[in-house]
Parts: sequence; C-alpha cells; structure tokens
Amino acid sequence: MKVLVVGNGGREHALAWKLLQSPQVEQVVCVPGNGGTANLAGCQNLPLAVDDFAGISQYALANQISLVVVGPEVPLAKGITDYLQAQGLMVFGPVRAGAQIEASKAWAKALMQEAGIPTAKAAVFTEAAAAKSYVQSQGAPIVVKADGLAAGKGVIVATTMEQAESAIDAIFQGQFGSAGEFVVIEECLFGQEVSVLALTDGLTIRPLLPAQDHKRVGEGDTGENTGGMGAYCPAPIATPELMARVQTDVLEKAIATLRSKGIDYRGVLYAGLMITPAGDFKVLEFNCRFGDPETQVILPLLATPLLDLILACVEKRLSEVPITWHSGAAATVVAASGGYPGDYQKGKVITGIDAAETATVTVFHAGTKLNDQQQVVTDGGRVLNVTGTGKNFQQAIAQAYTGLKSIQFEGIYYRRDIGHRVLSAE
Repeated sequence: MKVLVVGNGGREHALAWKLLQSPQVEQVVCVPGNGGTANLAGCQNLPLAVDDFAGISQYALANQISLVVVGPEVPLAKGITDYLQAQGLMVFGPVRAGAQIEASKAWAKALMQEAGIPTAKAAVFTEAAAAKSYVQSQGAPIVVKADGLAAGKGVIVATTMEQAESAIDAIFQGQFGSAGEFVVIEECLFGQEVSVLALTDGLTIRPLLPAQDHKRVGEGDTGENTGGMGAYCPAPIATPELMARVQTDVLEKAIATLRSKGIDYRGVLYAGLMITPAGDFKVLEFNCRFGDPETQVILPLLATPLLDLILACVEKRLSEVPITWHSGAAATVVAASGGYPGDYQKGKVITGIDAAETATVTVFHAGTKLNDQQQVVTDGGRVLNVTGTGKNFQQAIAQAYTGLKSIQFEGIYYRRDIGHRVLSAE
C-alpha cells in the first residue's frame, strides 16, 4: 500500500523511515518532506504546503494513497482530518474538535479540570489588567502561556513579576499572533518533564515508551527554550508504577471525557508531565500529535510494525494489536544552525551524513532540503537528529555523539550533555 505523510521535520522523516519497515508499505510520499525523505529509498517528496488540503486530497485520490498520516499540529488544528475523511480518505490524526487539546491551552485546561486529571492550578484571561492583577496576587515564579499554537514559543516561565507582566503584554499585543487572544496563567511546577505519547482509537488508549526531551538550548539545561535539543528513551523516571497511574488518571480519563463531548479522537494523545522529586506528577500540556524529537527515539525501539498500530487506531481495533519493543535504549542529539533559537542562516552544505550512519546510528533530517546541485543543505533551526541505539544509555548516547563527529556544516551547534541525568544514574 501507499502511505502519505504530511510534514517536513525530523518527526516525519522518522515516521516515513519506520513505515517503510512495515511489510505492506510499498511507498511513502512526504508532503512536503525534506532532504532526508528525498533520499530515503521507497520515499518521494511532494512539494505541497501542509495546509493545502485540496492539493493533498487530489493527489491522494489520483495516486491510490491508502492512508494519510499527519505529523504536525497546525494542519490538524485547521481540520485536515475532517477534510480528507470527507473525501473518503483514511487518516491517522484527530479531527479538528479533538486537536483543540493542543490548539487551545484554555480548552485543554478546562477538559483536564472536568476530567479530574492532575494539573497545575490555572486561570484564563482575556485582557491584560485582570491577568496582571492575578499575577500580583499569586507571586513569582509563575507560568504565562499564549492560548493557541505558537510554534513552541508561547510559554514563558517568569521568575519575576516584571517578566510575568512583560509576557502578558507581549501576548496581548500580538507577538504570538492569534494565540494571543487569551492568556493562561499557571502555577510554576518543579521537577523533571517526561513525554508520554499514547496511541488511541477513541476507545482504547495505550502508551508508547516514555521519553525525556531537553528543551533548553544550553548545556546544563540553561538558556532559551527550543523545540527540543535532544531526547532519550525509555525515561527511567517514569517507572512502571507511575505509568500505571498515568494510564488510569490521565490517559483513560482524557479519552473518556473527549468521547463524552462527542469527539471521536483517533491518533496520538501526547501528555507532557512534570514529575516532582516526591514521585508525584501533574500534566503540563496535551499535544495532538507525535512529539519531536521524542518520536526519533521511540520509533527505533518499536518492534511492532508501525503500520499495524496506525491501522488499528483508524479502524477502531487497537485492543486487538499487541505493542512489543526491542530491548535497550535510544538517544538523539539535535544538530542546530548557529544562532538557533534566534536568527540563523540557511543554505549551508552538510557533509558526512552517510559516514555517520551505521547499524546503530540513524540520521533523521529536520531542517534540510536538496539544493539545485542535489546537495543536502540546512533549511531550518533544528537541522538533524542523530539517533543512537544500544543495550543501555551509555552505549546509545555514545553512538549518537560518534555519529555527530562525522557531520559538518557551517555554524553547527549541538549540546554535549544530552542524557546527563541518565548517565549519572547509570
């Protein structure tokens, strides 16, 4: 069968790579794809925008596409699943009503409160004066969030009252576009963050292996927030006992509450958790899609064919398909453009990717494309995800960094301490 993957990041390269390992998949088409998917055997790129629903539909219907897998949150929030399903196409990814769980932090917070899911205390405001008054009553540190999709940049952890008030002003003055119509003020939680990505068919919901991201740009988890500078899996802090509680207190409650609202949610439900030093947890946020870069460390460990799981979700029979895993660990390190997450240049030629890849190292492209000379060049802030696997974290992380030694482009930057928590524990 032919599968179409919507998106152009590292997550989508990993999805295409894993889908092509499924025996039934003969071809993957990536829309628009990147330099990695352009060179992936069995894969081709289609130069359409992720929100060109009519173009995607026309191509899929004309070219016998059996399944559409949607990677990014933006087309999901705009209703790509609703549109394509109306054309008779099979789609993996929630409908627009379900995608609100990521597209509106206020809506997600209300759902968590209705479901009784443990989460941070919060309040929602529509004008700056009331938000600032609330901040004054609560004190700092405090978290200020733009309500809608802001490309991962709409969350400000304010350590002072001045920072909190400046963040409120920035949101209401339109710095985050339409995401600034509401502001969500939350208590500041402390601990370690863990990403729990779960697959659901709207009835059954089952978690994949927990992963831990490294969001800060600087070593020692310092500096600005990014889309993610690296990740590892499975995250040891998410013990089997904790995951059992997440299943009952978060995942099952969330999907039941969505169902009670008449929302047929089929796809990925991603819970971002804060785990306290005492071992308790609260939900920071929900996302409506695979995580990035978490997907790049979860999928290499997945033994069950990905296609089998996706079809089981779409066809509402997830309870019938077991999820099995390879033993060991995986780690990915992001090679970024100099200046990221601020201004950076594009078009820098990348060398050494083929030399980096081995039986235990896979390079997933994120911000890359092919230039007119068919060279792979930089085309984004996060350029590559170099993923290593091994029997333990020490081996997996070492493999990722060994692979990075072969890769060069002007201005390359990456953190040299990815996995520092698990290495110190090991």
